[in-house]
Amino acid sequence: MTAMLLCTVSQMKATQVSNATILLVDDNKDGLVVRRSLLEELGYHVEISANAEEALKLFSVSRFDLIVTDHKMPRMNGTELIERIRKLDPDARVILLSAFVEPMGLNEQNTGADSVIVKSAHEPVHLVRAVKRLLNRPAPKKPPGTQRGGGRVRTGTRGNLAH
Repeated sequence: MTAMLLCTVSQMKATQVSNATILLVDDNKDGLVVRRSLLEELGYHVEISANAEEALKLFSVSRFDLIVTDHKMPRMNGTELIERIRKLDPDARVILLSAFVEPMGLNEQNTGADSVIVKSAHEPVHLVRAVKRLLNRPAPKKPPGTQRGGGRVRTGTRGNLAH
């Protein structure tokens, strides 16, 4: 799998999107190293965490544009991590990885993830596509009362910024 992930980098390298910061969570050290290499080769800044508890601590003190988490981890699985992240930031962008997507019936609706990806030979392509799609997704619209013309006076020139 390591060779497949790294081999895929050269095919996707030409379309770097941004220098976004990604939090990568997996209890498998090899998985962390390989996915980190793949994403860093594409120009992203990647921080890693070996478990969900550590990831939550990092998430609560740092800004991440995207979280990529494994599902099966000890003490707290990826779905539980996503639930806790959503309490801190409902608009967080999250990808869930699992080798057991079909047997466990994992999908976006029952996991809270923005994208669920099967760990397979095709994972690198699906991961990069999902990362690019989610990082290019527009920021959520503000409630009507906070937008221009909603009765509030707007001072300054700041537009809607992605967090």
